[in-house]
Amino acid sequence: MINSIIGSGIFGLPSVVAARLGNLAPWAYLAAGAGILVVALCLGEVASQFQETGGVYLYTRETLGRFWGIEIAWMTWLSRIAAGSGTANLFTTYLAQVFPEATRPVYRAVILTALIAVLAAVNYAGVKSGTRMSDVFTATKVLLLLAFVGAGIGWLTIHGELASAPIGHTIGARDWLEAVLALVYAYGGFEAVLFATGEMKDPKKDVPVALLVGIGGVGVIYTLVQVVVNGTLANPAATARPLSDAAGRVFGAGAAAAIAMGALISIYGYLSANMLHTPRLTFALAERGDFPAVFARVHEKFRTPHVSIGLYTAMLLVFTLAGNFRWNITLSAVARLFTYGSIAIAMLLLRKRQPGAEAFRVPMGSVIAGAAIAFCVVLLVRMPLSNVPVVAVTAGLAAANWAASLGAENRQRALGAGTRSVSKRGSESTRTEAKS
Repeated sequence: MINSIIGSGIFGLPSVVAARLGNLAPWAYLAAGAGILVVALCLGEVASQFQETGGVYLYTRETLGRFWGIEIAWMTWLSRIAAGSGTANLFTTYLAQVFPEATRPVYRAVILTALIAVLAAVNYAGVKSGTRMSDVFTATKVLLLLAFVGAGIGWLTIHGELASAPIGHTIGARDWLEAVLALVYAYGGFEAVLFATGEMKDPKKDVPVALLVGIGGVGVIYTLVQVVVNGTLANPAATARPLSDAAGRVFGAGAAAAIAMGALISIYGYLSANMLHTPRLTFALAERGDFPAVFARVHEKFRTPHVSIGLYTAMLLVFTLAGNFRWNITLSAVARLFTYGSIAIAMLLLRKRQPGAEAFRVPMGSVIAGAAIAFCVVLLVRMPLSNVPVVAVTAGLAAANWAASLGAENRQRALGAGTRSVSKRGSESTRTEAKS
């Protein structure tokens, strides 16, 4: 859960948030964390009532209907591809600090192809091997961030905060909303872990705990990172590598290089987590007849959805080679808000339909769900116009997917009815001949 949340965002977003809010930036992490927490509470209650693979797609399909389930599946898929491709692009950007040729087109294509191919191969070989790789990267990057926070807090205790440069504008509601919207990307990703619920030992018990502990722990780390950046850099908004620059300010060039290497590890770890769980979405769609059946195939030896892994690998590579970081992370955040709002609605419906279900129950559930819906709606108002066409096209493709699936199902029913009719006529004819 932690690896799916902590990716590349924390290595760049402190500058973005500081540019909007200045010294108030740490409070944006708490505001965004509170909004994400109410969403996670809704998700924890809903997820505790399912054990099949599919995550948010399955939950919305079973509560809001097939059409909306497919729409949310496509939005979720869009958010995962956009997040993964933006993160992969950032890998070559950081790598260029030690290998300048990494950003040249040929080298970039080779590096990114190899990067994604290795992750695909590991996850193709089984969920356990993919989980082990994810755990290694999680431990490494969390320890690195904790070391950064600890060293930074120690430095601030001894030397005090630097005088900060003015941000040049009056902070208003628009600044807060745009800062929190950016942080939805930083906090997002926890929902994708639930794609692989069918391969978990005890999801009803473990998922709510993992959600709350994971988001709570990440929120503390994020907030303290911003505190250190704001305290050690006079103008954090002016740098594209705030953590590296802050480490260099405190401990010198060697520390800055160490943070840069840590960013590479974090990015690769984030991609490993994505490769582990995102292919389970198309697998779940195909398993329920909402996607071509070939994507529900499971490898005979490794017991993994190898065709779905292949599809996600191809899409991730295409978006990575054609896209960029900044636009993709905003698109990912916007797509996630549709998913989060649907989960809150699903919780309200499940409470009404199954009041006695054996599940994790959120105190004041209706209030929590209402707060989650309001959080999503308010932030969607700040959706950049450049994201609107992509979201609209994705919704259109999802609607076409729904229509095609429904048509195939109706044809199958008609074929079955025709077969039964022929069989019935044949039986009647046989009985007539027997009487004669």
